[in-house]
Amino acid sequence: MLVLALDTTTRQGSVALARDGALVAVYAGDAGTTHGERLPGDALQVLTAHALRVSDVDVFAVASGPGSFTGLRIGIATMQGLALANGKPLVGISALDALNALVCSLSPQPLALSPADEVCTWMDAQRSQVFSAVYANGVATESPVVEKPADILARWRRDGRLPRVFAGDGALVYRELIYRAEPHAQIIDPLPPLAPAIATLAEAYVQQRGPALPDEIRPLYIRRSDAELARERKAEAPGAEPTSRVGRPA
Repeated sequence: MLVLALDTTTRQGSVALARDGALVAVYAGDAGTTHGERLPGDALQVLTAHALRVSDVDVFAVASGPGSFTGLRIGIATMQGLALANGKPLVGISALDALNALVCSLSPQPLALSPADEVCTWMDAQRSQVFSAVYANGVATESPVVEKPADILARWRRDGRLPRVFAGDGALVYRELIYRAEPHAQIIDPLPPLAPAIATLAEAYVQQRGPALPDEIRPLYIRRSDAELARERKAEAPGAEPTSRVGRPA
């Protein structure tokens, strides 16, 4: 099974090509240009470098979020177009799930995780917040949320829990805050590209559940967009005329 995977949840992003569970290639994107400028060129370049055509791909995979609203839309639309044009399945993978899978792939060295060890995935959500989820033995023990890092750590202290391993650009941004809460925490740095983990999870998804249709992809936003929040504030302002609220990010 040949899988082409794309991650656009961060400005850099990545593309990976995997065959039957083995990584063939991985390319990190150029953070100096936008995803709109680089796609679908980045994905096609990976295939061309290995003498492959788009029609050779068996499964397309894309990070479904959370992350940049614009990046998610561009990434999903790009892979939907490639999958639809070639009559192939497209699998959407949570970037937080992929981060956890990436951490688990680093075991037993250097992490030596035990089944009881919890892994915290933190993605920088801007606005002094992170997208967060917690996993143990490959299973989510805390569903995705978006909160201020200090509030998350305080809640965990009240609950008597604190994950030992942190991964994601949010963990790198707030590393000092993490170390103050848990001096022995392990923060994955440098963080490898996410696309290979997306490819691995997508192949497992297809093997376990069967093909997924491209139009079934649903972005995992977690938080409403700035545009939607601005419309809501405008509608609630004194003297404002009633306006319809949009139930999803623009």
